[in-house]
Amino acid sequence: MTGSILIVDDDPVQRRLVEAAVGRFGHSALTAENGEAGLVVLDGPDAREVSVVVLDLTMPGMDGIAVLQAMRERDIRIPVIVQTAQGGIETVVKAMRHGAFDFVVKPASPERLNAAITSALKVEEVEVAVKRSSRRLGQTLTFKDLATRSSSMERVIRLGQKAAASSIPILIEGESGVGKEMVARAIQGSSDRKTKPFVTVNCGAIPDNLVESILFGHEKGSFTGATEKHTGKFVEAHTGTLFLDEIGDLPLDVQVKLLRAVQEGEVDPVGARSTVKVDIRLISATHRDLLQQVKDSRFREDLFYRLNVFPILVPPLRHRKEDIPFLVRHFMDKVSPVGPRRRLTISDAALAMLQAYDWPGNIRQLENAIYRASVLAEGEVLTLEEFPQIRAQVDGTVVLEDPAPSVVPDLPGDVAIEPERLPERPIAAEAIGDRMPRNEPRFGTLTALDERGNVRSLAAVELEMIRLAIDHYNGQMSEVARRLGIGRSTLYRKLKEYGIDPETGRVEKLAS
Repeated sequence: MTGSILIVDDDPVQRRLVEAAVGRFGHSALTAENGEAGLVVLDGPDAREVSVVVLDLTMPGMDGIAVLQAMRERDIRIPVIVQTAQGGIETVVKAMRHGAFDFVVKPASPERLNAAITSALKVEEVEVAVKRSSRRLGQTLTFKDLATRSSSMERVIRLGQKAAASSIPILIEGESGVGKEMVARAIQGSSDRKTKPFVTVNCGAIPDNLVESILFGHEKGSFTGATEKHTGKFVEAHTGTLFLDEIGDLPLDVQVKLLRAVQEGEVDPVGARSTVKVDIRLISATHRDLLQQVKDSRFREDLFYRLNVFPILVPPLRHRKEDIPFLVRHFMDKVSPVGPRRRLTISDAALAMLQAYDWPGNIRQLENAIYRASVLAEGEVLTLEEFPQIRAQVDGTVVLEDPAPSVVPDLPGDVAIEPERLPERPIAAEAIGDRMPRNEPRFGTLTALDERGNVRSLAAVELEMIRLAIDHYNGQMSEVARRLGIGRSTLYRKLKEYGIDPETGRVEKLAS
């Protein structure tokens, strides 16, 4: 029996219709009347029962996109099928960029909804099996196990190896999904603490009123609901490594106690009469700009400098696309032991498309895309047809003919990849380059010349850059303005000049 299907929709009639359809498919259903209520379910005890979310995109208050963003920030990896009354490609692309698994257009036929739910359950089943298989292996991760060939990641590896030789605090920075925890585990596996505990805490996924208890522990009866003693993550990690992910989400009052724990090497459990000494290696990670958080008084300056002793910046996948062939091979091989088919391969055109995409969700998004394609593919070759959401966003930036299967670098057994075992160059790299149109920019880039070979005007390039930034940062205007190096008022003035709608990033009309 599969888990429940969570239906999030503000329309009571639509909720009942989908609930009835889900029941006919043989699944149990949970319902939520809006985005906020849906997140309450996903944050609560019923979350472990949820296997798939059916999410309406257009809702008052917290809409579907906001729910998808919140799920990604909380690292909730349940597949989401979005429902939309607007079936335009832009709506679909926006949802997919925020992590949606599939979409259905209202009113969706029961057959289409059932097919989407069945596919999501298949992929989730494989992901669970892969994780279970990885846990059984129980091998220590080292830097030799990271699937990389890029120079930017080689620098990360060099820094990580130096950091592993000491016990100083480390701060790993990088966008969501770039593999910050993998780097932290490699540091642990390369240090003299490699046989000791590695304890992870996602600070952004803990309710504010429980953060202190989860980190430092509590005594029985110290507060309402404390029915037994809890040791806390610091004590669990004693003699080993404590990995605090999304450290920038910690409440300010907890930051004070974290600073003391780092400085003194001891923690104060809630309700305890004495402190507890701990010996840990602290590795923190964040996708936020902590220095800006300090300037905005949302993060303590003294704690920042305590944590930022040895900073390591992990680059996004779009800046190291030469790693994609090796990551693809690694993820396909991970699926093979638990999947129904023999060893998979991928076509040249599909691989070229994956390298043309900018991967806003980084390695995590690529992993999910490969799992989905591997499970749902009819044959043993992954083609363009297995990546419909990615193709919708990349179509037109590469030539999408699909000839013979591509030879992707082999990986030894369950090991991700060892740099010294790599071939002299990425396989099929020239073929991918040859497929790129010579007179069109790659996805996520600007072109300086027009069709006649003349330099484009500054205004035209500026307009394109603003639209690209709005799309890349999902309409977050503060981030768009910061990345463009201008103030918000200047950004909105330029939007008005060019006739760009801030909500969609589209040009409604050109200024006369």
